[in-house]
Amino acid sequence: MPHPTELTAVTVFCGSSIGKKPAYEEQAKRLGAALAIQGIKLVYGGGVRGLMGTLANSVLEHGGTVTGVIPQHLVENEVAHWGLTDLRIVRSMHERKYEMAGMADAFIAMPGGMGTLDEFFEVLTWSQLGIHNKPCGFLDVEGYYNLLESFLDHSVEQGFVKEGDRKLVYTSEDPEELLDLLRSYVPHARKSWIMMKP
Repeated sequence: MPHPTELTAVTVFCGSSIGKKPAYEEQAKRLGAALAIQGIKLVYGGGVRGLMGTLANSVLEHGGTVTGVIPQHLVENEVAHWGLTDLRIVRSMHERKYEMAGMADAFIAMPGGMGTLDEFFEVLTWSQLGIHNKPCGFLDVEGYYNLLESFLDHSVEQGFVKEGDRKLVYTSEDPEELLDLLRSYVPHARKSWIMMKP
């Protein structure tokens, strides 16, 4: 009998800038505190700037554990966070995604740009294909993901996304509630595809 998901580590994708609304940083701090208090390791992109840095610092300030994964060519551009529990420097974006996915029990997308969406939708597609069986969710700060969720609903209506696959994405405006939703996910049998290591 399948059991709900145990969260020991969560990968969070988010912006390397802080955005224009104070709520983005505030919720990054809240999520970081929630992860640390609940004993969940943060896995993220390894940067010290923007929401990435705010989130990691919040986890560390509350006594939590943080693993960052960053490609060599981004060490200077994103300014790697050297104060983490564990910083892993990898060769490529593909290797970064693979490492972050392998360490996580679940995935969260906070507000961010193209890189955030790229990383989140890749792991979501892996779930759809049965490459992994881990929950995915949006931390939807002040409606940041409203338009994107409307587009996903439109994709269902137009026959490009199955209703069951649309339900693979959890959404909440509250960090603690989102973690509870991710825990409620019960892994189920899906068609399995082979995942090749980069």
